[in-house]
Amino acid sequence: MGSKPAETWEAAEIMGGLYGDGIIGLEGAFTTDFADRMREDIVTLYEEAGEVPGGALPRGPDRFYVEVQPERVRGFVEIATHPWFVAVCEAVLGPEYRIVEVGFDIPFPGAADQPWHRDFAVPEATTRGRRLNSLAFNLTAVDTRSEHGAFEIAPGTQWDRFEGCPRGMFPPRELWPRYVERAVRKLPQRGDISARSALTIHRGTANRSNAARPVLVVGVDAPDATNAAHHDLQVTRAYAATLPPRVIDHLTY
Repeated sequence: MGSKPAETWEAAEIMGGLYGDGIIGLEGAFTTDFADRMREDIVTLYEEAGEVPGGALPRGPDRFYVEVQPERVRGFVEIATHPWFVAVCEAVLGPEYRIVEVGFDIPFPGAADQPWHRDFAVPEATTRGRRLNSLAFNLTAVDTRSEHGAFEIAPGTQWDRFEGCPRGMFPPRELWPRYVERAVRKLPQRGDISARSALTIHRGTANRSNAARPVLVVGVDAPDATNAAHHDLQVTRAYAATLPPRVIDHLTY
């Protein structure tokens, strides 16, 4: 299923999903072995981040986010060249899309429900141009269960406007019933990949299981987006020299 060429996926369907619900996905894009190797890398990188002050960013109780160098994730090239990934980026962001972020999110047992939020304030391209100029791709490293701290998203809310909220990210509590009513809980399995607008209102739920739920995140911008300024994506010269043009030409580093 994941080996079809990029032209197999219709741009209209991709854009309809991301401009409509604000999230789309592809089941079985990668093998379970691929996901297991990704999990091994995430565990190693999290342990390393714990030894560096500020290496892991708290995102609530027992929940952390870590940004990493692409070369530390063995499957990065396979992700960046997957036909579905390329098709989604080109359809929504244009042929000059830029990969600006690689990281992972881990809700451990005990993680609490997050407040409803979007990942950053709505840019002018969206408020005035009604255009999405960034995407977040997620790849789970485990088979997700509902009690695992599963991701919830409120479809169609990437277009919501609200004022007077912290950093333009957190809607006031009087709007929360709208998101609770629309909420869809996602239960991706190893090998699945999803793409969403980071503006679509979402939250991580409480992890009531006995296991962590690591998820790899790849952030991608259109040429006019500015999210690269908030990240510090780095590659070594040796690694850059090994990357095919279809990766290095789309990498901001």
